[in-house]
Amino acid sequence: MRFLIDKLNSLKIGWNERELTERDFHRVCKRLKISVIEMPLRTGGFYYRVMGRDYIAIDSRLTGPRKLLVQFHELAHFLLHTPESGATANFHNVGRKTRQEREADLVALCAIIPKSWLESRTPDEIADEHTISADVLRERLDILEKHGI
Repeated sequence: MRFLIDKLNSLKIGWNERELTERDFHRVCKRLKISVIEMPLRTGGFYYRVMGRDYIAIDSRLTGPRKLLVQFHELAHFLLHTPESGATANFHNVGRKTRQEREADLVALCAIIPKSWLESRTPDEIADEHTISADVLRERLDILEKHGI
């Protein structure tokens, strides 16, 4: 867990300190030379690497908090799960919940619902103010309880 937190804090974007935005996502992708492609997809998104180049594809029909979750989830795969060589692909919500998928979910949830919100607002206030689903909020509260982040 310490590695994950250190890796995210090294980006210096305010992960888990403030609500990260789509602009933050695109800024980090540009800095890390990740091409972002939006198009209609059958899944929320996926990260892939081909011939040494990194890509994140996002379903163009997504909006709001759902889109941000997918964007930061896929960015987490790049940050935490990129192999040294060879091709790879990670798909959002496809297959079983592996350790890598749980880690990517944790990164995304902390990106859009920072710890400070959970310490200063009720879950109802967060849900109402930011149109975050009860399921997503419950997952985020579980992360705070289990990992203290």
